[in-house]
Amino acid sequence: MTRPLGWLALCGLHGAASLLWWWSGAATVDAFTWHADRWTQQPWTLWTSAWVHLNTAHLVGNLLVLGAYLTIGWVVRPDGRCALAWLLAWPLVTLSLPGWPEIRFVAGLSGLLHAGALVVAVHIALGRLPIRRARFWGLVLGAAVLLKVLLEQAWQHPVVWDATNGLFVVQASHLAGVFWGTVLGLATGWPWRNTAEPAL
Repeated sequence: MTRPLGWLALCGLHGAASLLWWWSGAATVDAFTWHADRWTQQPWTLWTSAWVHLNTAHLVGNLLVLGAYLTIGWVVRPDGRCALAWLLAWPLVTLSLPGWPEIRFVAGLSGLLHAGALVVAVHIALGRLPIRRARFWGLVLGAAVLLKVLLEQAWQHPVVWDATNGLFVVQASHLAGVFWGTVLGLATGWPWRNTAEPAL
């Protein structure tokens, strides 16, 4: 059985780049952060802003989740179509943020991680990945992430202050990640013959 090289490569890229940016100077970090008032002059920030983290807790938290995604890569084996959907979601999540005037800037992997979770959930639910009870586990994963986003109510609270970690959380990026993860997961996974269970 082939390894999910595309998925693992994306996880490795996000982890390595996040660590590299963390050790860069403040001026460098600012140039790669998405800002609502100047991103059109800095279009690369649609991608690079995901690698910028605001403090140690922010970085460690996202890297831990990214580590879980590496585990998913080894166990669930999201294939090239999953990796493609996640790759396409990368700039689209950030590109959705100008719809909220409250958002002045965004940094971190959280929106993209939400997108990745929904990509995998959709592909599992559609039976594209070879695990038992695929539809059940796909729906459970998708429902868990959707419930989190519903509780956040990002459409009313796009940005909130997280006193525990000492930073503003752009919850709208989580919502955008769920949206694009679902749309791109369906686009790359539907309709396909069930590969998780034998056809009747």
